[in-house]
Amino acid sequence: MSEQSHTAVEVGQHPVGIDELLERVREGYERIEPLDAHAAARTGEALLVDIRYAALRERDGLIPGALVVERNELEWRLDPQGSHRLPEATGHDLRVVVICNEGYASSLAADSLHRLGLRRATDLVGGFQAWKRAGLPVTPPSER
Repeated sequence: MSEQSHTAVEVGQHPVGIDELLERVREGYERIEPLDAHAAARTGEALLVDIRYAALRERDGLIPGALVVERNELEWRLDPQGSHRLPEATGHDLRVVVICNEGYASSLAADSLHRLGLRRATDLVGGFQAWKRAGLPVTPPSER
């Protein structure tokens, strides 16, 4: 095998850095701002899914009503056809708003959900930190 066959790069393409990858995946859907996400969740139009790791949730608190799903389990839990899906994974038309800490990992996660057919999946611009800065509800770590 040639050295090039061991790379993930297609013939004629250059390696894609993370900034370019983020730009590409974000072109595939419309992201949502914190106030709009809050309103959509309150009316039952969207399911908020917090993928932050435990240390961040313990440090900063939780968004009331958000479903906590570890990032490494996200696709397994939200695939409506999956054998390990959560009850909230009701169909491919479910509007899922993925929330990470600052809005980067959530973009990649939303893209992954799109690949599973969850065409309305999106992510929160600025992540949990933007939600908190907007003055939206947060359950402090000490109140859990």
